[in-house]
Amino acid sequence: MRLSIESLLAAAALPALAFCAPSDVPAHLKGKRSTYTDNGVQRTVFEHEATGAKIDFVTNSGICETTPGVNQYSGYLSVGSNENMWFWFFEARNNASTAPLATWFNGGPGCSSMIGLFQENGPCHFVNGASTPSLNPYSFNEFANMLYVDQPIGVGFSYGTDPVTSTVTAAPYVWTLIQAFFAQFPQYESRDFGLFTESYGGHYGPEFASYFESQNAAIASGSVTGEKIDLVALGINNGWYDPIIQYKAYIDFSYNNTYKPLITKSQYTSYMNTYNSDCLPSLEQCTSTTGNNAACEDADNTCYNDIEGPISEGNFDVYDIREPSNDPYPPETYVTYLQTSSVVKAIGAKSTYTECPDAPYEKFANTGDDSRSFLSTLSGVVQSGIQVLIWAGDADWICNWFGGFNVANSIQYSGSSTFASKAVVNYTVSGVAGGQFKTVNNLSWLRVFGAGHEVPYYQPAVALQVFKQTLSKQPLSST
Repeated sequence: MRLSIESLLAAAALPALAFCAPSDVPAHLKGKRSTYTDNGVQRTVFEHEATGAKIDFVTNSGICETTPGVNQYSGYLSVGSNENMWFWFFEARNNASTAPLATWFNGGPGCSSMIGLFQENGPCHFVNGASTPSLNPYSFNEFANMLYVDQPIGVGFSYGTDPVTSTVTAAPYVWTLIQAFFAQFPQYESRDFGLFTESYGGHYGPEFASYFESQNAAIASGSVTGEKIDLVALGINNGWYDPIIQYKAYIDFSYNNTYKPLITKSQYTSYMNTYNSDCLPSLEQCTSTTGNNAACEDADNTCYNDIEGPISEGNFDVYDIREPSNDPYPPETYVTYLQTSSVVKAIGAKSTYTECPDAPYEKFANTGDDSRSFLSTLSGVVQSGIQVLIWAGDADWICNWFGGFNVANSIQYSGSSTFASKAVVNYTVSGVAGGQFKTVNNLSWLRVFGAGHEVPYYQPAVALQVFKQTLSKQPLSST
């Protein structure tokens, strides 16, 4: 049974510091706030009237972001009796009062966004496998207020009952979190909003963006009470968008990438024959029966067993083919750090950190979510006019740039034919080539040189420039 705030305060044996929002506050902002102390750490609780959600968080833990004057908040959004979604917010280091707001989601499905925070683009990182973090000068919060979310429930620090079984069912929970976040922190409302993600984010990104836009329309019509999310940008690196395109890309990339061949010519021919005879028909069956979980799960199993699984057993890291399979990179130092009792206490976490637990993944697997294409949804988001970036590190295999490039060329929007036929040119940062790109209207594509799956880890200067340009509603451009 869900505890009331009064119960929490009674348990903590502290007086309530609660207040209700005045009657003239808009309905979507109304709620009740209180504080309590847990394990020596003061926490704030906000109950959001419009959604029934509750936020329980710690202010300025001193962990990760140590830049003077830059605020941070970490804690939980509770959306039901036992559904607790972890978030960690960092103010922008520059112009926080006017900077845009961006969210970051890692993929999986079922992997924590603390991966992105600590290994890729957050305020701190672990240099050369250090045991403690240091400030990251290329953090995305150099430019934007950043919100990292562990979803679905059960991932990372999130805990409780996980009702999410697919990308589509995940979207409303994320929207609810952002609505409650706006109500607790109204100073970040009405900012330009960006959605950035990677890997399974090729599913998450299009669906979340589409859902946000549909909710905006419902709010405008009066059928939903809430705060409009001013979505201006969607960025997805090394995404898994469309299995029909991307399973074929496994074979093409394995034979003909710019680093080293992973399969022989005869293997290439054999895998391509198997793709056409087994994998492709099963994926087409999933596509033609969109409500049939069994057909989509069967397609996932067929294509994995015939193509993805056998190729990935080679002596290479699927996230960076330049590395051997027994040498995963980047290092996992941050996991030990996040499981340290002093860190857990300071940030207000109430569970043991797990990077990519099996249970949430299995729920997606059981609905065949992996085999479903989000290309049409992605096309709709591009058609809506927001700035969209599809990019990829060129040493990644699992969501390789061959597949991402073909997906980008297949997006349907007003600039489709021009985009598909346009040649790529060098993308530079201060005159140094960091990749190759092309852009038409509000869609940009970028291949990043010398980067594995987690692009901002490998090429942080390129990633920060790309992030700034996209969130500024600009097509990519060299500097």
